[in-house]
Amino acid sequence: MADLRKLYDAVLNGDAKTAVAVTKEAIAEDMDPLALISGTMVPAMDEVGRRYEEEEYFVPELLLAARAMKGSLELLGPLLAARGARPTGTVAIGTVKGDLHDIGKNLVGSLLEGGGFEVIDLGTDVPPEKFIEAIREKGAQVVCLSALLTVTMPSMKTTIEALKEAGVRDRVKVLVGGAPVTQKYADDIGADGYGESAGNAVSLARKLCGVG
Repeated sequence: MADLRKLYDAVLNGDAKTAVAVTKEAIAEDMDPLALISGTMVPAMDEVGRRYEEEEYFVPELLLAARAMKGSLELLGPLLAARGARPTGTVAIGTVKGDLHDIGKNLVGSLLEGGGFEVIDLGTDVPPEKFIEAIREKGAQVVCLSALLTVTMPSMKTTIEALKEAGVRDRVKVLVGGAPVTQKYADDIGADGYGESAGNAVSLARKLCGVG
């Protein structure tokens, strides 16, 4: 029988090869894919996030854990879709217009996927129209805006204002984050939440979707 503790440890330790191997065993034994994710893999990523918050883990460990999780999710995704399982929520994420930095965005995106969200990664230098499109056409419930430069932070405000003008602001929760961003700035521009770290952003997204 597939050893789920081994799967937990593989995600926690960023061992993608073992995570995929145990996931394949579990699939062969017809284990419930949703139970694998919610009962084993999400708790492992929660522990990764906790260790990151406590500075026991750093960005390399986070990225390795996210990669291990992603490897397993790629195998389980089609099975979930076939069973009609719904994701925790749909998130559109992007670095705002004028900013080309993507490490933080990619990290948050990977952790959101690990937390059971469907993630629409819009990339970098994303104009407000792309976020609006993701809400209208893909049904995004949460929008995550990232900025690493002080000079691009105003694009966050511009994007939120564009959501209002397009009539979609009340359909989504907006999270903002990035090195120069603060809780005060998030409040000032009318965001619903501020993620001071990758793990914190995932917890907030869950809370805003009513699942955490």
